[in-house]
Formats: sequence, C-alpha cells, structure tokens
Amino acid sequence: MTLSNPLLQDFDLPPYSAIRPEHVEPAVDQILADNRAAIAELLARQDGAPTWQGLVQALDELGERLGRAWSPVSHLNAVCNSAELRNAYEACLPKLSEYWTEMGQNRALFQAYEALANGPEAAGFEVAQKTILEHALRDFRLSGIDLPADQQQRYGEIQMKLSELGSRFSNQLLDATQAWTKEVQDEAVLAGLTDSAKAQMKQAAEAKGLDGWLISLEFPSYYAVMTYADDRALREEVYTAYSTRASDQGPNAGQNDNGPVMAEILDLRQELARLLGFAHFSELSLATKMAESTDQVLGFLRDLAKRSKPFAAKDLDELKAFAAERGVADLKSWDVGYFGEKLREQRYSISQETLRAYFPVDKVLSGLFAIVQKLYGIEIRELSGFDTWHPDVRLFEISENGQHVGRFFFDLYARANKRGGAWMDGARDKRRNARGEVVAPVANLVCNFTPAVGDKPALLTHDEVTTLFHEFGHGLHHLLTRVEHAGASGINGVAWDAVELPSQFMENWCWEPEGLALISGHYQSGEALPQDLLDKMLAAKNFQSGLMMVRQLEFSLFDFELHATHGDGRSVLDVLEAIRGEVAVMRPPAFNRFANSFAHIFAGGYAAGYYSYKWAEVLSADAFSRFEEEGVLNEATGRAFREAILARGGSQEPMVLFVDFRGREPSIDALLRHSGLSEDAA
Repeated sequence: MTLSNPLLQDFDLPPYSAIRPEHVEPAVDQILADNRAAIAELLARQDGAPTWQGLVQALDELGERLGRAWSPVSHLNAVCNSAELRNAYEACLPKLSEYWTEMGQNRALFQAYEALANGPEAAGFEVAQKTILEHALRDFRLSGIDLPADQQQRYGEIQMKLSELGSRFSNQLLDATQAWTKEVQDEAVLAGLTDSAKAQMKQAAEAKGLDGWLISLEFPSYYAVMTYADDRALREEVYTAYSTRASDQGPNAGQNDNGPVMAEILDLRQELARLLGFAHFSELSLATKMAESTDQVLGFLRDLAKRSKPFAAKDLDELKAFAAERGVADLKSWDVGYFGEKLREQRYSISQETLRAYFPVDKVLSGLFAIVQKLYGIEIRELSGFDTWHPDVRLFEISENGQHVGRFFFDLYARANKRGGAWMDGARDKRRNARGEVVAPVANLVCNFTPAVGDKPALLTHDEVTTLFHEFGHGLHHLLTRVEHAGASGINGVAWDAVELPSQFMENWCWEPEGLALISGHYQSGEALPQDLLDKMLAAKNFQSGLMMVRQLEFSLFDFELHATHGDGRSVLDVLEAIRGEVAVMRPPAFNRFANSFAHIFAGGYAAGYYSYKWAEVLSADAFSRFEEEGVLNEATGRAFREAILARGGSQEPMVLFVDFRGREPSIDALLRHSGLSEDAA
C-alpha cells in the first residue's frame, strides 16, 4: 500500500483527486507507528540537556508528517463527505486521540521539555520559543501528566470518546440537513422569492431528476424562503424542519437525534474537568484563553445584554407593529426574517437582493485583494493547473516583493455532501524545517454561498460579502505570520477568545465607502454601487442590531452556562430556556431544538468558548477605530496592524499584541458605537 498511497508520499499541495478512503487508515497507522518509534529514539538520545533542535523541532517534524496526511483527509470529510470516507475518517479518530493522549502523558517527554525550559539554552530563546515552551508545559498538565495511572487512563478514554461523539454530532447534523427536502410543482407557492433563488431551486430539482423546484435545508435555500416567501405556511414548514434538525421534534423526529450525543458529551466534559482539578468545564476551557475567570466572562456577557436588551425590545416592537399593519398580529419566529426584510425595504428602500447585483464574486474578490494588498504590502494572484477536490475550487498565491509567502484555496459554494457554515483551516503551517528551509503556509477557506445559475455569475448578498471578508481575515492570520516555529506560527497557540480578532476586523471594510468602492460593481454594467444605494445601505447597517446582538449573547451565555452548571439537574433545553428568559425578547416555539444543531460547541472548538466572538469583537472594533482616526486605507496603519497582530501569531499573549498596536487596553465603546447600541444612539 505504501508505494501507491498518496498520503505517504512527499507532496507540495495535497493530491486531492488521488486520495481514496482505502488510503486513510493504512497511512495513519504507518505514520503513528513511525512517530512512536522516532519519539522513543529521540528520548533515548536526550542524555544531558535537551536542545530546541533535538526536541521541539524534531517533534515538529513528526507532527508535520502526521498533519500532512491527516489535514487533507479531515478537509475532504468536511467538503466531500461520503459514507466510505466517513468510515475511514472515523476509524482513525480513536487512534489519533490515543496518540495525542500518550504524547501528553509521556513523563520522559514532559521532563525533557522542563529541562529545556530551565536549561542553559533557554536564556537565548526568542519570545516565541519561550511562549511555546510555556504552553507546552501547561498542555502537559491539562493532559493529565500529574494524575495517577488509573486517572490518566480514564483521561485517555474520555478524550477518545469525545472525539468520536463530536464526529457523530457533525455527521448526524449533515445527514439531518440532507434528509429533508420539499418538491414544489406550483410556482405560485414560491411567490415573493427572488428569481435567483427560484433558479437555484430549479437547478437543485433538475440535479435530482425532478420537475419543478426543490427547497432544501442548505442555508442559501433556507434563507431565501425565510426572507422572501410570501406564503406564511411555507415559511412555517421550512422553519420547523430547519429548527428541529437532528432532534426528537419536527418532520423527521427521532432520526439522527443529537440529544443523547449532547448529553454524553456534557457528562464526559464535566468528568474531564473534575479529573484535572477544575470545578467545571467552563473553568477548564479558560485555562487556555485570554479571559481570566468565569465571573469575568459572565459579567462581560451580562453587561452587554443589559445594554443591548432595550434596543432589542424596541426593534421587536417596531417589527410587531409593522407585521400587524400587514395582517399578522401574532408575529412568530418564521415571520421575523420576512417582515424584517420588508421593513428594511420600506424604511431604507434597500434589500439584500437589490445589493446582490452589485456584488459579483470576482469583483468582490478583486476588491478584497486590492484592500489587503494596499494595507499589508502583499500581492495576490490566481494559480491554475493544480489538483483539487471540486471544479469550483480556486487557488491563489500571496507574495511580497516577488517572494512567495503562502497559498490559499477558496471553496465558496454550497453543495450536497458539504458541511454547512463557513470556516478557515490551516492546510500547512509556516515553519523552518530541520534542513533550515522555510516551509510556506497553505490555508483552506470554505463558505456556502449561492453558486452561479445559468449565465449569471455567482452574486453575493452583502451578508455573504461580510462572511467572505471574515474568513479571509482568519486566512491572513494564518498566512502572514512571520513566526517560524510551528507551535506559534499563524493561529497556532493563539488564545481562542482572541482568534476572531483578525477575522471580525476585516469585516469593517465591507461598510466603509472606500472599501465598498473597490468590492462592488454591477455584474452587467460594471457600474459602481450608486451613491443613493450606498447611503441607504450605510443607514441600514444597524437595522435590528439590538435583536442580532441579544441573539448572539443568548448563544454565548447558553454555551458558557451549560458547561458551568452541568450536573445541576437541568436539561440542555432547561438551560437554554432560562437564558432566553434572561436575554431574549422573542421566544422561539417550544419545538425549536437549536442546541441539536449547535455544531460550534458540540463538534467544533467553541465549547465554553462561543463568547469568544463577542469578546474578540470588542478587540476588533477598537483596533479598527485606529483606522477610523488615521484613514481606513492608511498603509502605515495597515503595516502596523500586520506587524503587531498578524505577523506575531501565538508568539505572545493577545493583550500584549493588542496594546502594542493600539497603545492601550481595549475599550467596549467602539463595539457599541459600531453596533448602534451606544447611549447617544438611543
């Protein structure tokens, strides 16, 4: 198998089209066996004082070989899911979990790191190396290095089970999303939907060999119905199917139910936290974050909720009055998006659909690249002739003064067997290898936008443009690092509640006239976004921002409280309802099972960490306020941000980097002002 297994070959970019499910397990088995032997040999050589090169860099080389094989497999499992690949992927999860637990509980390895951190060589280490060693020693403790053998074994069992359950949650959500569709034969049912949405549904029906139109629960289809469908019963039907995915409710009740998975995940996380000496999982989560205590996080979220709730109540009252004038006196969850869009159109004479014509994907990309090229002094060009996982995927290269910096893949459109949402993952980290060569980083940037239909290019809503900028901000954090040690390059080693700073920061240019001039142009005429539309769009920026703010705070508080109070006798739904009672102004119907599809906290890295979005938004809004003072396309300010934040990755604590850029600690004022929630906006 080795000779023909692409995952065991040396490659620059992954040979995606050559990777088969049957390659996965043999490659992982081979690499894990090789790595274990290499670690044993490496430790046998650590007589006397270990060196950076002999220990950390040697382990980085082993980690890189494993990552090189596993990263494309994990990526394909998310973007081209199939039963065979899923089985191969899941067969490896316990093996990988066991390997990382073994590494984290290897006392000889821990002692070698301690000896290096306290040895003579450490005096000459740069700041990134010192941080990497500090984090490594912390992570050994969080892996149970100090526990007795029986508890170490239990730690390993829990980690293995959690990795399996996270994958099961994700799979059941994907399966539940794909399990429901609605075939529509009478176009009148789709009254109110845009031509582009109907064309997409037509295309979806044709792909399945059906006549008429096919509504699915993939986000572009769901969003179109909830925002534009005049038929209230249709909105209710689609909302019900979407909000009950993977649960005990709704049209597919009991199929792919994530309820038991969530319960088991929460039990195991709580046990893990207690094992490591923490009161609960939220406390354990903060051991690696910027926030200092559970009280600080809850205080921050509740303060924001208190400030936002009056604005949200006002937003809802306006919406209810508007809907009542149009014959809907009992506003329901499936009416909010629809009447919200109608009210926006009436108040500002603008809709996401009107704007879509001005954001063809290539114009948005060229404008996005123009902005970052100016701010950060880089060049971006598209590459061709590379191997890929889907014909829509594009590859770009970043260079600086003619020197290669990194590459990134864009996979922008929704399709079957692709996980929902948007994300960035590092396909390869920047580092200096054992031969002294710098390995350049590679990123995958994934979204789920509406693809091109017929002879029209893919046209993005302004919300989608913002999502694209957000993910690209993560990509730049990964790609523009100057750190050459894997443990702190790019987003590695960055506290999770600071990792959203560069991504949310990039969103600001979607709202600035100078940015909009670069990213917009009518897909037919090329005409720039007209001044009147621009004015309306900016005027509408904070439309219903109170409602949006309390919704995000509901998610953040629910997640944190769920992990801080697990075991107090309340169910997941009880906790969610209690938080809604505290911060929500509109309660969803009793059948809503939002938690069952909350993949961020049950299948992603955001458990007891969803608050990070709001926490980092304070940082990003305040960082951007320096651009507001000095010029939103000011090259000197752009370079300062690049060098203080993007270039330094996880080499120092986030607050140190922030203060280096801003000259002071962050203030919440800019976030409230940007969101239209400051006192003077009332």
